[in-house]
Amino acid sequence: MTLSDEKARTEEVAANPRLERKAERRESWRGFFHAIPAYVYLIFFFVLPLIIVYVFSFASRSRTGKPELEGWNTDSWQRLGEPLVRTIVTRSVFVAVLNTVLCLVIGYAFAYWIATRRKQSTRTLLLILVLIPFWSNFLVRTYAWRMLLDSDGYITQLGEMTGLWGRMLFTLPAVFLGLLYGYLPFMVLPLYAAIERIDWSLVEAGRDLYASGTQAFRKITLPLSRPGIIAGSILVFIPSLGAYVTPDILGGAKTTLLGNFIVSQFGSARNWPFGSALSGAILMIMLVATIVYFRSGAKTV
Repeated sequence: MTLSDEKARTEEVAANPRLERKAERRESWRGFFHAIPAYVYLIFFFVLPLIIVYVFSFASRSRTGKPELEGWNTDSWQRLGEPLVRTIVTRSVFVAVLNTVLCLVIGYAFAYWIATRRKQSTRTLLLILVLIPFWSNFLVRTYAWRMLLDSDGYITQLGEMTGLWGRMLFTLPAVFLGLLYGYLPFMVLPLYAAIERIDWSLVEAGRDLYASGTQAFRKITLPLSRPGIIAGSILVFIPSLGAYVTPDILGGAKTTLLGNFIVSQFGSARNWPFGSALSGAILMIMLVATIVYFRSGAKTV
């Protein structure tokens, strides 16, 4: 088929609505068949495990702690309202929200500085420095923080010398430090991507219209960087809410969060139905947060 024949066929399809709809369906089916491997992967490694979790959340528990799928009930879901669970959920949400806010404040300032105050070669170097922590294992980096916060660590020794703080290991501030360090890059990168794409002539136009620096930032820069703020907040809040490694290593038993509590239900407590109900509740919260993320226009990031 020559180029002219193909062009004539395209014009014929465009002029005939029925042929156009048929071509769209054919293209849709072609895309579906191309995506079959991805669908299979998602079903086996995401959908089926989620179904298993929710099924076990309605199971009963034998005297030995073995889950039994006979005689389904909602006892595990009803236990979510117990005072202990409410305390742990409140503490976990507080930690996740505060960590998200701290990452947003620090990450926005750093991303803004990279995007506006440096030439391209320096920007690339600074972004590489942001990504360097990902070159090592998260568990190893968390244990490094444990050594720094221990009684013989440099941070604790500095606090004792100045009299500002003592040993921080196995405290809530230690958990905050670990989470802030671990998830700050997830805030910086989407913020940088959003700020770097801003048309700065709009800011200059605002300043020409006698807007102060604060007004230009609040009315122009901040709204235009909103997709990056939403994306970074979701990327930090969701893993912070279900964090397990950092609270377990740096917080100990005194600062039990949702992730540690769920692991204990599947491990030492041998209460799989209750642990599944807790996991299902977290998944619902994360699903709502993700829906809010997409509905807020964060697809443009």
